[in-house]
Amino acid sequence: QVQLVESGGGLVQAGGSLRLSCAASGRIFSSYHMGWFRQAPGKEREFVAAIRWSGGSLYYADSVKGRFTISRDNAKNTVYLQMNSLKPEDTAVYYCATRYLLPSGLVHKEGEYAYWGQGTQVTVSS
Repeated sequence: QVQLVESGGGLVQAGGSLRLSCAASGRIFSSYHMGWFRQAPGKEREFVAAIRWSGGSLYYADSVKGRFTISRDNAKNTVYLQMNSLKPEDTAVYYCATRYLLPSGLVHKEGEYAYWGQGTQVTVSS
């Protein structure tokens, strides 16, 4: 079993920055992928970014490339999402998720993830 807890959300003006954290507990191995997804009001949940615990492979949605950075601290079992140049359209509940041995071609598919956090709200004002 894996438990995930997100934190770091809040209210920020457009152009500002936030850093989200996802603390994982339980049995996490280097072959796990960690993903960030978001869901805006009235919209489906969408992929934002993903990383493998062992490092190396990073994945981003086109909408956040160049603005968001995903990283991990293995010693703390924590994955981060640094969000810069935030836009009002980034407003959403942000979720982290994980799965063991997720094929790289499926990291953007929410249905492939086995464990989810409770989400953290990010609101970007114009």
